[in-house]
Amino acid sequence: MDSREVEAGLKKTMYDEEMVLIRQFEEKLIELSQEKGKLVGMQILANGQEAVAVGIVKALKPDDVIVSNHRSHGHLLAKGADPKYLMAEIMGKATGVNKGRSGTLHMAVPEVNALMTTTIVGGGPPLAVGAAFAQQYPGESNITVVFFGDGAAAEGSVHEAMNLAGLWKLHVLFVCENNCWAGAQSLSEHCAAGNIAQRAVGYGMPGELVDGNDVAKVYTLAKKMVTGRRNGQGPALIEAKTYRMRGHGEHDHQHYVDKKELEEWSRLCPIKRLSSNMLAEGVISEAQLKAIDRQVEARVDEAAKFVGPKVPTRCLRRLWRTFGLKMLARSRLRSKGGR
Repeated sequence: MDSREVEAGLKKTMYDEEMVLIRQFEEKLIELSQEKGKLVGMQILANGQEAVAVGIVKALKPDDVIVSNHRSHGHLLAKGADPKYLMAEIMGKATGVNKGRSGTLHMAVPEVNALMTTTIVGGGPPLAVGAAFAQQYPGESNITVVFFGDGAAAEGSVHEAMNLAGLWKLHVLFVCENNCWAGAQSLSEHCAAGNIAQRAVGYGMPGELVDGNDVAKVYTLAKKMVTGRRNGQGPALIEAKTYRMRGHGEHDHQHYVDKKELEEWSRLCPIKRLSSNMLAEGVISEAQLKAIDRQVEARVDEAAKFVGPKVPTRCLRRLWRTFGLKMLARSRLRSKGGR
């Protein structure tokens, strides 16, 4: 299937139910992060990368598993997580998807098969390989998709995971969201290869590069790659070239980024590109686009109001007692020369 053949109804669904939702959800987080006491911890956002999350996840079935990283909101929303409970978790509320105990960086939403998110750079792929093995061992055709960044692609754990997946022909799709930045390091400063997708050949798997700001192209490639994994063709790698439009976190004001580069990528905004495409094809009108913006804005506002009470202090104390005592015991063991 050519990306130009993606049906109009699917484009509209990807636009209003997912891409605009992800963008407005994260813009609400930006707003809340500037209010004292509203959000706990750092906020790591994926503004400008919405087409990757939506294009990949739209090609999956409900029983397929995803493993995400520290930039996870888009992946989780695209997989079907409820924005109310996601917002509550980010705000540390007991009504959150993990009862307010994980915050923004460690969320899991098992009811939509979002197995986990991890802030350990390169930590997701080895765990995704384990999940894929658990699926394949009993003969299931479901697959696992793992998202990681271009910075993580340099980690040894990622190479080990891809090598093992290649050896065991596991149903796992590795998705590298190349947003051109690893923290404050540009791609040219940390990646010797021209692109990351070409590394796939070293692990006996196909690898392809795609325009990560074109959701139709991402979806088309993902559909092909997912079908191959489901049919027992082993693992594969997609490198989606996109751009991180904000800093590494909301504490990072991107002083190291060339403003002209930001402007250039802003013109390639995946949401603007899709809306322009649909307008040109007569799929949607300007009035409908504005109506979608209003509807999604109301949904996100409702999520922000829903959040509910803070996590009860007794729960936090119980967590501290559990993990604090374990850490203390390990520390004492090490001091005695044990392991």
